[in-house]
Amino acid sequence: MTSSDRGPGRGTAVVIGGGLAGTVAAWALRGHAERIVVVERDRYPAEPTFRAGVPQGRHAHLVLEAGHRALEEMMPGIRQQLADAGATRVAVSGDLKWLSSAGWMAQYPAQLGFLSCTRPVLDKVVLDRVRTEPSIEFLEGVDVVGLLGSARAVTGVRIRERGPERGEVREIPAELVVDAAGRSTSVPQWLAELGHPAVPEERVDAGASYSSRIFHRPAGVDLGHRAIYLQTKAPDAPRLGVLLPVEGDRWIVSVAGMRGAEPEPGEAGFTKQVGLLRDQSIREALRNAEPDGEVRGFVPGPGVRRHYERSSPDGLVVVGDAVSTFNPVYGQGVTVALFCAQALRRTALRHGGIGHATARDARREIATASKNPWVMSCSEDARFAATTGAPSGALLKLQHRFLDKVLAASVNDPAVTAAFHEVMSLVAPPTLLFRPSVLAAVLRS
Repeated sequence: MTSSDRGPGRGTAVVIGGGLAGTVAAWALRGHAERIVVVERDRYPAEPTFRAGVPQGRHAHLVLEAGHRALEEMMPGIRQQLADAGATRVAVSGDLKWLSSAGWMAQYPAQLGFLSCTRPVLDKVVLDRVRTEPSIEFLEGVDVVGLLGSARAVTGVRIRERGPERGEVREIPAELVVDAAGRSTSVPQWLAELGHPAVPEERVDAGASYSSRIFHRPAGVDLGHRAIYLQTKAPDAPRLGVLLPVEGDRWIVSVAGMRGAEPEPGEAGFTKQVGLLRDQSIREALRNAEPDGEVRGFVPGPGVRRHYERSSPDGLVVVGDAVSTFNPVYGQGVTVALFCAQALRRTALRHGGIGHATARDARREIATASKNPWVMSCSEDARFAATTGAPSGALLKLQHRFLDKVLAASVNDPAVTAAFHEVMSLVAPPTLLFRPSVLAAVLRS
C-alpha cells in the first residue's frame, strides 16, 4: 500500500523549528517516516554565525558528557567533526577549574568532558549532517501558524511564508507533528484553539539573567587550565561566571545573576558583574584580553516542565525547550534535547513507524528523561529566596544538607568529586551519590 493509498499525511512527519532540537529530532525519524519536513522561521546562514531565532546562542553553551554520547550514538563521527570545526575538549577535572559552593573541587584524571565551541558551530555541524538525509526537507523563512486536527488528534500544521508580502496559509497533513519551537512555542495556545484542555505544567523562576562577551585569548597566556566555572553560593553569592575556550583561539565569558543580582546592561554592567564574582580568576584572565564583539544580554525566563505524557492529543510529540526548559546555569538544556531525540528514535524503532503508539511512548520516555535534570535544577533554584514556584519542605532541606556534605567532601576527595561529576554530566542518576563507597567518603568528611 502506498502512502497516498493510506490517506493525507500518512508517512509524513513535520518538525516545528529547525534549531538543534528540531534537526536532531528529524534525524531520529529517518527510516521511519517517508517524508520529514522541518519548518524553520529563519533562513540558515551559509557560515556558522549567530542568528536571531536562537537568542540564547550568544552565550556559553555546554553539551554535557551524556549529551556527547547521545549525539555520537545518533551521528557516529560527530565528535571528530566538531573538533575539526574548532571545538576544544575540556575534561571536567584538570582542564576545568570548578569553584563549587564549598570551594575548589579536587582534581583527578577525568574521563568525562565536553567539547567547547560557540553555539553556531555546534548547530552548523549537526545541520550539515542532517542535510545529507534525502528524506528530510527544510522549509526556511516559513512560520507555522497553527495545527490541523482536533482535541483528540493532531493531523498536520498550517504554514505561511514570512516577510512583508506574506503568502496565503497552506496546510501540510502529517501523521506525526514534533514541536521543537523552543521556549517561545505556540503549541499550548494552538491546542487550546482545538479545544484541548491545558497541558499540566510546572514553573520555577529564579530570575536568572545573563551577560556574555567573546574575547581573543592573549598570545602566550597559560591559565594552567582551559576553562573556569565559578558557581553560585546561596544565599549570599547569587552570581556565577564561566570562561570557556571556543574556536578561533578565543574565549566566551558569560556572567549571570539570580533575581536581585542580575548583571547591569552593557560593557560597564558586564565588567561590574565580573568583579562581583566570588573569585577573581576570570577577571585576571581577561586583564589583557581584547574583546571580539559587543556585550550581549539574555533573560531566559522561568523554567517550565510541560507534562504532555499526562495530557496530549494523538500525533503530537514535544521535544527540547518546548517541553522542558531549565535554568541555563546548570547547562542541561542541549543534553536533554538530545535525550528527547533518542527517545523518539527508540520508540519509532519499537513500533516500526511514526504512528500514534510511537508518539504516546515517546511522550512518556521524554518525561522520564527530563525528570532528574528538572528535579536537580529546581532543587538548586530553591536555595534562593527570590525564586518563585520552587519546591519546599523537609525533604528538600534534607536534600540540600546532603548535597552540601557531598560538595564539602569533593574539595578534598577525588572519588567524591568524580561521582558528583558523573551526576552533573547526566551519565549517572543522583542515586550514585548513595553508593556505599561514595556515601562513606561523604560521611567521613
